[in-house]
Amino acid sequence: MEQQKAPLVASVLFVVISTLLGLLAPYLIGKIIDDYIIPKDIPGTFKLLVLLLSIYLATALFTWLQTFMMVRVSLRTTRNLRQDLVDKFETLSLRFFDNRRHGDLMSRGTNDIESLNHALSQSVVQIISSVLMLSGVVIAMFSLNWVLAIVTLLVIPVFILATKKVIQHSSSAFIKRQRDLGDLNGFIEESISGNEEIALFGQEEKMNEQFKEVNQRLRQSAYTADAVSGFLGPINNFINNIGLCLIIAIGAIMTVYGYASVGIIAAFVTYSRQVFRPIGQLSNLLNTFQSAVAGAERVFEVMDEKPEIEDKKDAIVVDSLTGHIEFSNVNFEYENGKSILKKINFTVQPGEKIALVGPTGSGKTTIINLLMRFYDVTSGNILVDGHNIRDYQVSGLRKKIGIVLQDTYLFTGTILDNIRYGRLDATDEEVMAAAKMASAHHFIKHLPKGYETAVTAEGSNLSQGQRQLIAIARAILADSDMLILDEATSSIDTNTEIEIQKGINRLMEGRTSFVIAHRLKTIENVDRIFVIHQGEILESGTHRELLEKKGFYFDMYESQFNLRSIATGRGANI
Repeated sequence: MEQQKAPLVASVLFVVISTLLGLLAPYLIGKIIDDYIIPKDIPGTFKLLVLLLSIYLATALFTWLQTFMMVRVSLRTTRNLRQDLVDKFETLSLRFFDNRRHGDLMSRGTNDIESLNHALSQSVVQIISSVLMLSGVVIAMFSLNWVLAIVTLLVIPVFILATKKVIQHSSSAFIKRQRDLGDLNGFIEESISGNEEIALFGQEEKMNEQFKEVNQRLRQSAYTADAVSGFLGPINNFINNIGLCLIIAIGAIMTVYGYASVGIIAAFVTYSRQVFRPIGQLSNLLNTFQSAVAGAERVFEVMDEKPEIEDKKDAIVVDSLTGHIEFSNVNFEYENGKSILKKINFTVQPGEKIALVGPTGSGKTTIINLLMRFYDVTSGNILVDGHNIRDYQVSGLRKKIGIVLQDTYLFTGTILDNIRYGRLDATDEEVMAAAKMASAHHFIKHLPKGYETAVTAEGSNLSQGQRQLIAIARAILADSDMLILDEATSSIDTNTEIEIQKGINRLMEGRTSFVIAHRLKTIENVDRIFVIHQGEILESGTHRELLEKKGFYFDMYESQFNLRSIATGRGANI
């Protein structure tokens, strides 16, 4: 804010200078008429005309300077606000994003902030200029002729009443317009992200119909906002012209009887324009402010959101983790009354390899989300190396845990950049070594530009399996103290998976590791398996121990084995 002070003060100074020059011009016009034109003093007239022209040029210059300085202020302010909004996004938990459309959040950072920029760059200067101009004109008019001054000001209450009525009807329309614009952006974002599914299921026509509905809703709210607010201009012009007629009529009568001169009437005609112009500008600015306020409400709704996950004042800075994990009576709900995890209790020793298995929706990924502290437990405690997970610095904790998700996200850039995302200071040779360990090097070197191949649209130019290999290479490069694999090889063919598993096994050595897997064949060699069902740990033990129990895990394993047998033709008699 300190950087904004100088240009803001300069802008206000330029407004004052241009306003004073603007007030001087009508006075000179009256002087030219009364003292030079009527007496037919042509040389004197031209001299004052040159001075008048100089004043108009200076007014134009200072008007441009005030606008230029205010644009700088507004752009810096909105840049900082946009940065603050993105910083705020980074502090919010996944729960916040789960409940909101991403396109709507994008609209808050673009359209809504841009409406604030428009208001700041134009409105602030105009408000100061209008207030100064109005004050100066009133003083000048009363110094010339108090009767005509009162006549001129008679129409101001009508201005105010008309403006108030229009704003009452348009303010809610502006708020609805910004909300509908956010909905439209959200719909477009979903349409682009899900274009493959739309095409696969042949839903193009339905999506078009839905878009027409959302688009029409925005058109209607925008039309209402602009149409209602658009009445201000014509109404103000009409009132302005009525005031002008009154000035000319009363001024003519006063001139006939010797109470005023032609020059004074001419000055008042100009001053009346300068009275009504700032009032009209202030009225029109209210439209801009309504749009800006509607956008600001949506922006500050996010800014006022309290982070669910945040560091304590004395948070522990993580240097390294041994990987001792303890879940103690952990319960968790995404929504009140809908329990996802119930009394989860287990202890993991440093270096242990743990597998989480169970039906879809049983709570496996939720356990991982709690360990990564994407969410906080509803009740109970999670201890990491003997400390409550809430006592750690969040960013430091997450950096010490490498994770590969089933749904891989790649950023715009090169393949080299995406692997290096695991450790930004890694050399090209370290990136390639990680890719080789992840069995990604083979397909990368056959791409047109190798590691410099551009990744676009979340990696849409690569297959799902290739994206997953890059994500595994990224986790290998990170060389974290703990490792989480959430169906990390689900999109990779069996032969490649065998090769990758060797690299993953080397990566898991000496690290506490959690593996979520549906293919039970891939977790036979882990130290312990937790079977999760309906948010509870139903069974635990090694692969052999769980098979010997002939419980839920045994049924899952047998089911997969039988399905594989049927698929290969060996299970026809089952």
